[in-house]
Amino acid sequence: MQSKTFTIGRFRRADYDVATQQLDLHRDDKTVFAYTHVPQEVFRRLCSAPNPTTYWEDRIAEEYPKGVPMSKGAGADDTAQKFQDLFGGGE
Repeated sequence: MQSKTFTIGRFRRADYDVATQQLDLHRDDKTVFAYTHVPQEVFRRLCSAPNPTTYWEDRIAEEYPKGVPMSKGAGADDTAQKFQDLFGGGE
């Protein structure tokens, strides 16, 4: 899997799986946008864009099917986060 960290815009990180052509975009607020069937060249251009958020808006958001974010393993923290995402923070 390839990853790129961003310091500008709303996204903090992009993860790309070459085998499945899935792109996961991690936002400031910890949400993840997942897209499928994304060519590797699109990921490369996103990583080299002056503003990744603008590139995403113009070239990715409406162009590729949405998917389910890739998991980094089903640890306790991931399970708790999934539960909170489903049912809210209980506040």
